[in-house]
Amino acid sequence: MRVIVLGAGIVGVSTAYWLAKDGHDVTVIDRQPRPAQETSFANGGQISASHAEPWANPATPFKAIKWLGRKDAPLLWRLTRFDPELWAWGMRFLANCTTARTAINTERTLRVALYSRALLKDLNQSCKLDYDRKTEGILHIYRDGQEFELACRAAETMKNFGLNRQVVDANACVAMEPALAPSRSSLQGGIFTPEDESGDACRFTQELAKLSQALGTTFLFDTRIKAIEVEAGGFKAVLTDKGAIEAQACVVAMASYSPQLLAPLGIKVPVVPAKGYSVTLKAGPGAPSVSLTDDEHKMVYSRLNDRLRVAGTAEFSGHDTSMNDYRAGLILEKTLGLFPEAGSDPQFWTGLRPVTPDSVPIMGGTKVKGLYLNTGHGTLGWTMGLGSGRFLADILGGNSPAIDPQGLGLDRF
Repeated sequence: MRVIVLGAGIVGVSTAYWLAKDGHDVTVIDRQPRPAQETSFANGGQISASHAEPWANPATPFKAIKWLGRKDAPLLWRLTRFDPELWAWGMRFLANCTTARTAINTERTLRVALYSRALLKDLNQSCKLDYDRKTEGILHIYRDGQEFELACRAAETMKNFGLNRQVVDANACVAMEPALAPSRSSLQGGIFTPEDESGDACRFTQELAKLSQALGTTFLFDTRIKAIEVEAGGFKAVLTDKGAIEAQACVVAMASYSPQLLAPLGIKVPVVPAKGYSVTLKAGPGAPSVSLTDDEHKMVYSRLNDRLRVAGTAEFSGHDTSMNDYRAGLILEKTLGLFPEAGSDPQFWTGLRPVTPDSVPIMGGTKVKGLYLNTGHGTLGWTMGLGSGRFLADILGGNSPAIDPQGLGLDRF
């Protein structure tokens, strides 16, 4: 079958790879000159099933109120314009902030994340991929006793769904990561997830694109996607600035831009962009070696060989990708506050994460025959990308996916 994949980030390239491996004739279209130049370019670098607890949980509304008016808030809403779609999304988000919904959405996210992590391990055993992979687990650290207690409860929920998480005390945190020693007195404890990993998502995506090309995939870069053409209720072609490209099926993996493309077809996709920031440092003598998550500041630290990648914050400000120097600087400031000799030569980046109201990705078909979605992975595109691609390839090919599709499609909204 001839299939078009729209988007050459981690999710799109993963989808193309598995489709090509299954024998399909695949074409990937992207407006950038090479793979992984937008959402996947400089993200936090963590393959973190441990981050499966959804943004929409019982504690979030109270934290959001506490953060109102703070320029340094980890979660920032810029409500300077009337945006009915964002408000509608927000109401759905609040509806998911119950204990019952949190448990359901955690299980759904973990279902995809654990599957994807297993596929990544298998792929690394069969192929030599160079992307600064690190397999020493991820340690979440906590300074606030109440936050630590809540996190321990969430960890128990995840353990019940099959994720290995270990609660450790402050001394164990320092033993795992000696760079935390100066902060020992402020630590309440941590939660360690030994099977989680880290690595450069951009480099991985580019490596996977090469494997996909070797299987026959065609990549059309520097090509702007204008619209999708439908005929008799089914997909017909993708209209680009270089002409129409026909195929039997199409997968939309355009992250935060997926809703804009599908809206003219009457397909409503509840995905909004959440801007995040990262800084990449040349690692210094005081840089951590183990991948860390600082839950208080909502920041992640990933060692990428001789680099340290730090990412965090969420800003709901539409599709604005401009750099806010203050918020970007906060990440560096907090990094050097925790690790004074973390590194030098900071390189700042900002990108948009495609967030659903329940923090679960949208994967599967649409009301248009032959048109599929693989989007809405939020901050976990790197964590769920490979599994999402395999899942979608199975659905498109008429095969039974290896994981339960219940609750993963657009029809849940």
